[in-house]
Amino acid sequence: MSVIMTLRAKGDPSELERRAAGNPEAIRAISDRAKEHGLIAHRFYGSDDGQIMVVDEWPDPESFQRFFEESRSEIEPLMREVGVTEDPEVTFWRKLESHDEVGWEA
Repeated sequence: MSVIMTLRAKGDPSELERRAAGNPEAIRAISDRAKEHGLIAHRFYGSDDGQIMVVDEWPDPESFQRFFEESRSEIEPLMREVGVTEDPEVTFWRKLESHDEVGWEA
């Protein structure tokens, strides 16, 4: 069963959007590489208090970790450009069988 990966960091969500709009090819190249490593789904989210969160679905934690290590030289400069100064918090989540699913093709 796949896992959800969340990556959270303090940064500037608006700056991330500006940079992504200004150079969509660079962002797309990273996500294309992630797909080669098994990425199933991907989204960026931002909060008004300066938090950036990535929510991905991966086949397993190891697939994400291999992708991240291989792409770190491209990801880390982008993170610095949007104000991230500390290591992000990465968490892997497994789906719980709660018997109350709604949406996502429950």
